[in-house]
Amino acid sequence: MMNSMRLYALPVIGFMFMAILQLGNAQNMAPSPAPPPSSDGTAIDQGIAYILMVLALAITYLVH
Repeated sequence: MMNSMRLYALPVIGFMFMAILQLGNAQNMAPSPAPPPSSDGTAIDQGIAYILMVLALAITYLVH
């Protein structure tokens, strides 16, 4: 009697263990939201505008 119970208990415990492991993996499969952009482009445009203004100021200073 005990031998037959052990025979059935091992696969049942194995399937329960596999089900628990699958529940843990289910959370990793969900797609994560996209990360926010590091710069939206306006900072780059503003930086280029400042460089062009300084360059124009330097050229104006050198011409006069």
